[in-house]
Amino acid sequence: MRTTSAFLSLLLLTGSALAEESAKATQSTAGKAVGNAPDTLGTLLSLGAGLLAVIAIIYGCAWIIRRMNGMTGMNNSAIKVVSVMAIGARERIALIEVGGQQILLGITPSAIRTLQVFEEPVVEAGKANSGDFAKRLQGMMGKSWTAPGKE
Repeated sequence: MRTTSAFLSLLLLTGSALAEESAKATQSTAGKAVGNAPDTLGTLLSLGAGLLAVIAIIYGCAWIIRRMNGMTGMNNSAIKVVSVMAIGARERIALIEVGGQQILLGITPSAIRTLQVFEEPVVEAGKANSGDFAKRLQGMMGKSWTAPGKE
């Protein structure tokens, strides 16, 4: 939230600084003799350079925000997501490992529920792929596993 407000403040300051510069340039050209024609090429180049600077600042801030999303400052090594499997359009089941135990979670848009707490690891963390997890889960439920479209 701070980063977004800082970005907006920076954008407003940059925009106001550019507006002041263009106002000063307009006043200085208006104060000159009427016989002098304004330098349109110079004006276009300065406006283009200002526009490129603002665009570069926007991309730079977006890059910084993207890089900072992963740096929450908390220790995330205590909880590991072993595997996730989609059940429906917005429903998933996830196998996570916390404190040496693996927990099967049911995840919907409105709730997260514990489905099963396993005493023994079902799948080794780091060596799981969704096919193995699905097969072992179906085997534990007593159903045979068939891939979609391979019936």
